[in-house]
Amino acid sequence: MVIPDNSMPSDNSMQFAYWNGATGQLWADEQLRIDRRLGELSSAVMALAAAKSGERVLDIGCGCGTTTLELATHVGPDGSVTGVDISAPMLAVAASRNRAHNVTFVEADAATFAFDRDRDLIFSRFGVMFFADPIGAFTNIRTALATGGRLAFVCWRPMIDNAWAATPFEAAKHLIPANTPLPILDPFAPGPFAFGDSGRTSSMLEAAGFTNVVVDPLDSTMFLGETLEEAADAAFEVGPLARAMAGADESTRHSARRAVLASLSESLTTDGVSLPAACWLVSATG
Repeated sequence: MVIPDNSMPSDNSMQFAYWNGATGQLWADEQLRIDRRLGELSSAVMALAAAKSGERVLDIGCGCGTTTLELATHVGPDGSVTGVDISAPMLAVAASRNRAHNVTFVEADAATFAFDRDRDLIFSRFGVMFFADPIGAFTNIRTALATGGRLAFVCWRPMIDNAWAATPFEAAKHLIPANTPLPILDPFAPGPFAFGDSGRTSSMLEAAGFTNVVVDPLDSTMFLGETLEEAADAAFEVGPLARAMAGADESTRHSARRAVLASLSESLTTDGVSLPAACWLVSATG
């Protein structure tokens, strides 16, 4: 079941439109492949969070519910997990997968939702970088923490350090339609790489009232696909090139795909295509 928040939308209206439109539906349709791409990174942030039996957990930006359902296995029947997201298409997938009595999904903006102060752990896998006002959002999110509660999330370092995103983007950027909005050019704009500056990320969390903030680098890989074609699909589904090409015509997309295939061919092995992924593992207490 998904519980709606009838107060939406808020200042994050652009994100509501994006994640409830074609992109949100694509992510819902491609849930299995996206989860595989993020497998190593998910394992790392799960280890950081270390959810325990009986704990009450809030999963911010839960998407199709993969992390929410995994967290439920850690907290067991005496604990509970609430997944929060703004994307109705992805939450529909999450609800369809849920068989646990202790899991709830809420369609809401975590930046403004009125949380109960009862969570032992606030968790996120790449779900907190899209707020128009990150300090205000984290100030609100912190209200969900019970006394002694903690925060754990993973976010991307700058795009230049993430070959999975930078390689296809650089290969096709000359084909991006003129006047296409490119928030990636603003390193602090809401988007995947908004928390790339570790010092800024620490400062924002501290300004929001968190303490004991730790930001550690994680160097891993992103699995893009078993074949070049599948890897090219990933480039047009996830990351900056996907956003930049969203409004391109078919001819431009076809030319861009050829350029991306050529750029990824050097990384093809017998195991498929994997490229470096650079993240921050972030933890704090409330």
